[in-house]
Amino acid sequence: MAVPKKRTGHSAQGHRRSNWKATTPETTKCPTCGATVLTHTVCTECGTYKGKPVSLKDRKEEVVKEEKPAKKSTKKAEKTEEPKVEEPKTEEVKAETTEESEEK
Repeated sequence: MAVPKKRTGHSAQGHRRSNWKATTPETTKCPTCGATVLTHTVCTECGTYKGKPVSLKDRKEEVVKEEKPAKKSTKKAEKTEEPKVEEPKTEEVKAETTEESEEK
């Protein structure tokens, strides 16, 4: 393994790194929706690339799903379902209380 004879100074290190810069990424507009997109990538807004649907968002809309028939309910499921008890409405309760107070 190579070992340097002398340590690199701060100035020399800075000169070497001076050309190391970040560049702005190239962007274009999506032909279908007009959103700003990185070049050569799928549009994040509409999910298309070169005008063709690519992402799962658009594929779900195009493909028609076949629904499976509903499963038969089991006896256990029927037992766990409790019948709903209707609670009296507040107007009915008020009417009953006013009738009772008038009778007294």
